[in-house]
Amino acid sequence: MAILPILRYPDPRLRKVAKPVAVVDDEIRKLARNMAETMYAAPGVGLAATQVDVHKQLILIDLSETRDELLVLINPHILESRGKSDCEEGCLSLPGIFEKIARAEWVKVRALDLDGKSFTTQATGLLSVCIQHEMDHLKGKIFIEYLSRLKQTRILSKLKKQQRQTL
Repeated sequence: MAILPILRYPDPRLRKVAKPVAVVDDEIRKLARNMAETMYAAPGVGLAATQVDVHKQLILIDLSETRDELLVLINPHILESRGKSDCEEGCLSLPGIFEKIARAEWVKVRALDLDGKSFTTQATGLLSVCIQHEMDHLKGKIFIEYLSRLKQTRILSKLKKQQRQTL
């Protein structure tokens, strides 16, 4: 397994739209294992393939304290959504940035698992938010795009300042 480099905003590759996974094979399973290792090492609770510069519809989420409840969604599709929740979000592609974003409180999602089998799951609260956040990455969308232009500009300035300080 390998830890993969995570793209940082405003890298233009984060804007690429991911293609559906045609076949769930050993290559996809290896990618999922490497993404899981990357996510846990970061540390984070969710990761989309787009964030590691692989533009396939694959997301991973693990909200457990023990890091042993990995949810893998391949070609995820939201079937239904309800309610509204304002939750503070962060992103491995925007380290140190946290903002409140409005999302659906409840979602019903269909996806494939690592065996290529279709399944449906429902999520509320933080899991619902994470699924929507990671699915946005597959569409080439970053969570700060839900914010005003002014906030986006301030965040970009903050990230550039952080980058200068680490050089």
